[in-house]
Amino acid sequence: MVVNRKQQIIDAATKSFSLFGYKATTMDQVAKLANVGKGTIYTFFKNKEELFDEIVSTLILEMKEAAEQVIDPQLSFFENVHRALYRILEFRKQHQLTIKLFQEEREMGTPAVQEVMKKLESAIIAYIKQKIEEAIEKGEIRPCDAEITAFLMLKLYVALIFDWEKNHEPLEKEKIAELFELYFLKGLSK
Repeated sequence: MVVNRKQQIIDAATKSFSLFGYKATTMDQVAKLANVGKGTIYTFFKNKEELFDEIVSTLILEMKEAAEQVIDPQLSFFENVHRALYRILEFRKQHQLTIKLFQEEREMGTPAVQEVMKKLESAIIAYIKQKIEEAIEKGEIRPCDAEITAFLMLKLYVALIFDWEKNHEPLEKEKIAELFELYFLKGLSK
């Protein structure tokens, strides 16, 4: 059996970042968890930042894959965006690494973590923007600034899923979809 050392290191680092956060994770810990010498890590990654970046890039791909799984070509643009956003945020809420990163960003403001959170948000916005541009091309929605619209859609979802829960009962998935449709599809005008 061939042992994939690089994957072993990535798995160990993911576990360490998930348990201890970025700041508290050391290459010594990763080496110990991966059951490799510290020097072996440096044959694949020049530093902790590069290893972390590799993990985050994989995380972004997994989030996109999770979103793509719920896209149904038979459904409307808004139903698909709702399903994709909900899945992405559900993924973020359940994935141990993203939970720890949000906690570290909020509590410690670690610059490397702040940078990664920006990268995650940018990737989500780029994904939504692409879906908006496709919908505009198909004539499903009016022409608009796709990037600003993607940003607003994401922020509405974050507010309804994470922020609302801080002081209220969590909203059901159906209620979030209803509010999303009201504010983005129908608007508040009579």
